[in-house]
Amino acid sequence: MAQLYGMANCFRYPRTSIRMTLSSPLDPKHRIHHHANLNFDEKTTEMPLLGLYAMNGGEGPNSYAQNSSYQRGVVDAAKPIIEEEIATKLDIGHVFSTPVKPFRIADFGCSTGHNSFPAMQIITESVQKKFRSETSQIPDFQVLFNDQVFNDFNTLFRSIPPQKNYHAAAVAGPFHGRLLPKASLDFAYCSCALNWISEVPKAVRDDTSPAWNKGRVHYTGAVQEVFEAYSNRYANDIGSFLEARAEELVSGGLMALLVPAAPCFEHSETFYTTQSELELIGSCLVDMAKKHVFKACSLSTKSLQLPLQTNAIDHKLADLPVLR
Repeated sequence: MAQLYGMANCFRYPRTSIRMTLSSPLDPKHRIHHHANLNFDEKTTEMPLLGLYAMNGGEGPNSYAQNSSYQRGVVDAAKPIIEEEIATKLDIGHVFSTPVKPFRIADFGCSTGHNSFPAMQIITESVQKKFRSETSQIPDFQVLFNDQVFNDFNTLFRSIPPQKNYHAAAVAGPFHGRLLPKASLDFAYCSCALNWISEVPKAVRDDTSPAWNKGRVHYTGAVQEVFEAYSNRYANDIGSFLEARAEELVSGGLMALLVPAAPCFEHSETFYTTQSELELIGSCLVDMAKKHVFKACSLSTKSLQLPLQTNAIDHKLADLPVLR
């Protein structure tokens, strides 16, 4: 079985584990439990990364929990906006139309929960305030924590605040498709996760394609064809995500999406941005290949291509897919 366990580390996107196997990741007979050695000579079968990558688990120095202060800052910055939108836009009339119906919230891309828990507290407290202002009844809350099948849900559930005001459950699987029953969700939340695309575009791994991304791990600094391949994959993924949530959300429900973006500079090479971080990572990997730490050919295949898209901050809402 071919196995890749790659590591990438940058300030805004902490170290991430990427696993690719030839068989089902849930098949215990074919799991590989030791990932100490990188074998870039071994061939891998073409298959999507969908569902096979997740943030580093645990609470150690290399964990997502210890390397995601930027993501926590995004939650804090969004707090007043979320509170205002819940107070003015959320329709709570449907909640008591069905007996014993909880108010259901889902966090799509929760990782190990350390940044999810503060967000869930903001949402549940704001919803409670909304109910108190319009009715004497307060519903039960259920929070569904969603992430990839390899996510460290054990750390998440060990870390849940003891004074939480909701019932917690996990929903494993990629969020680019349906995960929940139709009209079962009251509030959808996603923070710093939609920039991860479902798979590296096939064209950038094909040495016969104009979009072949030879010697790079990302579209940053690459030719226009590579950028377009990533952009098309991202547009398809966003469309799939929105279509799925449109089916799952109740009428009158809300969705909060916190999506990382990069500033659009006329001379971006003179500024330090997410793109420059990824270009630095790629440069380091190329240098490692030149020093024979691993084969240079691995950089021209899918082995170390990052499934990550960061939009320009001036993208208009008109560019987003329209739900019909």
